[in-house]
Amino acid sequence: MGRQSSQTSFLERFARLFFPQQGKKKMYRPSSKLGPFIGVFTPTILTILGVIMYLRFGWVVGQVGVWKTLLIVCMANAITLVTSLCLSAVATNSRVGVGGAYFMISRSLGLEIGGAIGLPLFLSQALSVTLYAFGLAESLRLVWPDAPLMPCAFVIIILVAALAFRGAGAALRSQVPIMVLIGLSLLALLLGALFGNTVPASAVQQPLQPAGFWMVFAIFFPAVTGVMAGLSLSGDLEDPRKAIPRGTMMAVLAGFAIYLIVPFLLILGADISALREDPLIWTKIAMFGPWLILPGLWGAIFSSAVGSMLGAPRTLQALALDHLAPKLLAGGKKGTSSEPVFGLLATLLLALGAVFLGDLNAVATVVTMFFLSVYGIINLVAALEKLSGNPSWRPRVDVPWWLSLLGALACFAVMMLIHLPASILAISIELIIWLLLKKKLRFRGGAGDIRRDIYQALVRWSLLRLVEKPMTARNWRPHVLVFVGDIEKRLDLVRYAAWFSEERGVVTVSELLQGDLLEVDIDLQQRQQYIQQVLHREGIPAFGEVNVVQNVERGIVAVAQATGTPGIECNTVVLGWPDDPQRMVAFMKIIRRLKHLNQSMVIGRVTALPPVEEGKKRRVDIWWGGLQRNGDLLLLLAYLLSCNPEWRDSTIRILSVASNELMKETTENFLASLIPEIRIDAEIEVMTRAEGESVKKIILEQSSGADLVMLGLATPEEGKEEDYARRLYQLAEGLPACVFVHNGSLFIGELVTPDESSQGENKFQEKDSQT
Repeated sequence: MGRQSSQTSFLERFARLFFPQQGKKKMYRPSSKLGPFIGVFTPTILTILGVIMYLRFGWVVGQVGVWKTLLIVCMANAITLVTSLCLSAVATNSRVGVGGAYFMISRSLGLEIGGAIGLPLFLSQALSVTLYAFGLAESLRLVWPDAPLMPCAFVIIILVAALAFRGAGAALRSQVPIMVLIGLSLLALLLGALFGNTVPASAVQQPLQPAGFWMVFAIFFPAVTGVMAGLSLSGDLEDPRKAIPRGTMMAVLAGFAIYLIVPFLLILGADISALREDPLIWTKIAMFGPWLILPGLWGAIFSSAVGSMLGAPRTLQALALDHLAPKLLAGGKKGTSSEPVFGLLATLLLALGAVFLGDLNAVATVVTMFFLSVYGIINLVAALEKLSGNPSWRPRVDVPWWLSLLGALACFAVMMLIHLPASILAISIELIIWLLLKKKLRFRGGAGDIRRDIYQALVRWSLLRLVEKPMTARNWRPHVLVFVGDIEKRLDLVRYAAWFSEERGVVTVSELLQGDLLEVDIDLQQRQQYIQQVLHREGIPAFGEVNVVQNVERGIVAVAQATGTPGIECNTVVLGWPDDPQRMVAFMKIIRRLKHLNQSMVIGRVTALPPVEEGKKRRVDIWWGGLQRNGDLLLLLAYLLSCNPEWRDSTIRILSVASNELMKETTENFLASLIPEIRIDAEIEVMTRAEGESVKKIILEQSSGADLVMLGLATPEEGKEEDYARRLYQLAEGLPACVFVHNGSLFIGELVTPDESSQGENKFQEKDSQT
């Protein structure tokens, strides 16, 4: 009891040295909630000062010399430092829950991207336990040459798991003596380098195989990749917003300082060839030799294994809480705040199973790639959060976006430098998991993430530049507004609207409700979400909305005016074929108002598209008129329709009725010159109407076998809308699917008609076929 009290007192004094604002009462709590020193600083610094420092740092100095070694140390730590700053920025901006890096990424980039990173991260943390166990087992052969690797690795993993089962607090506090051992080994190296004799090179030297700068950099870099050791325990921290940045930054800076000093001690204590050839050169330079170095080495490896054993189940726990892993793994009997017992068991079984793989060198490289990809993604998150301009991005640690982006690029570049095939393999695995999760989470609503902020920032940027460019016929795109009473009953009409847009413009589906806005008995927002779900289910790329109007005629015009934003305003209104003739009369009155707004109007009498017969093509018939100049929009809509997969390779026929042979010849000449200019493949057929023969009879005879018939729509004279509506009903009777199109755009006659052909069209004076 007295020893424990003495140790606690020492720990408190040591912690206050780094974190003076942390009071004695907050240092340890029976509830196992951890502060920045035990919860973050200790596991992070022990992971940084690990195997590479003891067994490979001498080789690095021997290969490239002191000054290039310092350059490597500075470059590697610069990446780590930027990552730590980005970690701190994300951690101080919002609550960090269980799962550390996974939690941060999933809440910023979405569950599917978080899961694509989180699942490999868990596997990497679990396999790291096996890797460290093999490393510790191999190092035991220094004092026990015949030590069996696999049995030793088994025992080490079980010991690490037993320590982790006691809880994060107990496991991390047991690492403090290990930190003392590492400190003693560094002190022994200092004393041996300053006051000992230089270790000479071996009499029998191996042939020198010089390594390049980047190869040496790649071998050293894993020494500084320990910044997530404390982050993985975010759910066990008393105050993650304060503990993560404080503990991580202190550990990174302390590790950086040590790595700047050690190269000078090594070069003072040993010949450069000895540094190259002897991986255990520390034991020969240090005072008291292996008696202080080996305990530090073993402690570093063991503490890294403990950190991985603690971090892996918490990543798995966070995945389970988000329903990306079995619910059983979410926690113990007490729920999410309890120790993840089942996650620990899963990690233990996976680590023990990996022992049978024997040589884990290849796996170790892929594991490093997964960790680096996580670092890069966290840096990318911080950069995107800053660039998106999200008002909720208010971190206490503010990092410039360009520095975060540079850190992300550096992480991905280091991956390629260390091992290109392993990098490609790791990224491919993450990509496959992302695609699978994206499909699984397709219909699950999220809590909001950075992707929406990015889209909004891009939309704003684009719109501000779009309004600076004048609209011309060349830039015209159909931004379609479809009015429906019930979307489920008008899905065929909505599909035609989407086909006419062919993903070139914006399609909006407005469900129009007649009544008083304050008296409607449905939840408008819920109804709008339902419309969007229907569109998503049917695979129709469109936006859904609900509008309440007191009068349908005025409501259509008002909604058409309000839909869109400058630069992408609604320019084409699509209406369904009404069963009530009086509703058609109202539509005819709307034409003039929409024309004043430079908006076109399409009225569709359509049904579900039947399957095409084997060996046949779909056919679109366009009935060409003259004075109303709807032909250009008819041709453009027919062309866009033919670009859709359902209508691809369809035949477009342009048909016209002439009253005499002279008019027939004029029309044929005009269309023959127009079609090559507009680059739309179409067949031309002009017929002469016999005396007494009705236009309706000709259209019915010629187009009864078409899949879609397209006709022009005139602007009826004021007061004669009812007569015109009656004639439309008569004309449409007996036809297959048909649409009537009125061109109200700013570019009547110029939308697809070339300037040089417009004079020829002026000669074409035949009236619209339906008039």
